[in-house]
This record gives sequence, structure tokens and C-alpha cells, in this order.
Amino acid sequence: MAGALPEPVLLSTALGLDEITISGQLIEFKHVFFSWVAIAILVVLALMLRKRLTEKTPGMLQNVFESVIDTIEKFVVSNMGKDGHFYTPLLAGMFLYIFCMNFLGLVPGFDAPTANLNSTVCMALFVFVLYNIVGIIRWKGHYINQFTGPSKVLIPLMLPLEFVSHLARPLSLSLRLFGNIRGEEIVMILFFSMAPILSTVPIYALFLLGKTMQAFVFFMLTMFYLKSALEGPEH
Repeated sequence: MAGALPEPVLLSTALGLDEITISGQLIEFKHVFFSWVAIAILVVLALMLRKRLTEKTPGMLQNVFESVIDTIEKFVVSNMGKDGHFYTPLLAGMFLYIFCMNFLGLVPGFDAPTANLNSTVCMALFVFVLYNIVGIIRWKGHYINQFTGPSKVLIPLMLPLEFVSHLARPLSLSLRLFGNIRGEEIVMILFFSMAPILSTVPIYALFLLGKTMQAFVFFMLTMFYLKSALEGPEH
């Protein structure tokens, strides 16, 4: 686990996938590798759950995931209205994906991809592009009214402020997730160096809660950005 051993030996390093050379440039690869690991875990779980859907008695794993998805759907619909049903699969998938990547940082021999700024920036840019496309599709040319404010007199003031505000969203999304997960990894290293077993085991539950909260915050902000784009100038 990155952050649990003084000299961590990561799975990506053992497989020779820690870094690669492209066009003579050395590129860090481990965060991409562990992102694929998270995707593989979710795909395998999805296939396992799909097979169990035909059984009359659902298992514990199915009950857990059904409870999670049902809770997310109710939360999204209560905030976004009827549009929430359409965006629930995307938002639920994003939450589970980020949670799985965060959780990998607690597994020995693995690393959290979200502790790398490249991963969080990519996800934040995806959210930024997504909600703006959704707003343009819903409102077309009138979407620009969301940036101009309630009065034409205020357009010279509101337009640059709103543009800066929207451009700051992917920055805050990426830095918040990266900073918190990276900080937890560093704290884990410090605790382990002082007391290898006694210090790390008790704080696992605390870090698991923190990683869950960071996935929820990213999911929630994405939902609010989509909601704002759908409401558009009417809001």
C-alpha cells in the first residue's frame, strides 16, 4: 500500500508498469494502471451481480449494492427532480468509481489513483465539459444568459465573474480530491514510520470514512453543476 510501508513495493512496480517511455519521455504510469484496476473490480462486481439478478433470494452483495444505488437515486431525484432518473446511472457510477480508486490506497501493494493530480484533473474536466454540453443542449443559445446575470446593466460585471467562477470549478474539484487523498497517504506513511502496526490499524476506519466522504463530495458537486445547467437562465 502506498502510504503504509516506508519503502512501498506497488503492484504496478512489480509488474514493470510503474512508468513507461513514449517518444523518449519518461511518463509515470502507475495511476493509470490502478485506475484500470478499479475499473476491472467494478466490472467484475457488475457481472457477478448481473448473474444473481435471476435468483429469487438476493445475496448480501446484491443487497448492499441495491441499497447504495437506491439511496443515491432517491438523493439525486430529490435534488434534481424528474431529470434525476436520467442522470442517476452516471452519478452513481462516478461515485462508485471514485470510491473504489480511493479505497485502493488502503490495500497493501496498491495505490490510490486519486492521489495523483492527473487522475483528478481528468475527471474534473470531464464534469466541466459534461454539464456545459448538457446546458447548451437544453437551452441552446440562451445558455449564455446563465453567465450574464439578472440585469442587462450588470452584464459587463457579471459576465467575466461568471466565466471565472465556472473555470474555477474543475480546479477546485481536482485539487480538493487530490489534496485530501494525497494528504491521507502522507499521514499513513508518517504513522506507520512511528508505530508500524498499532498506529495504522485504528486509523483505517477513519481514513475509509474520509475516502468515502471525498467520493460523495465529488459526486454531489457534479450533481449540483448538472442541476444548475439544466435550470439554466430560468434559475
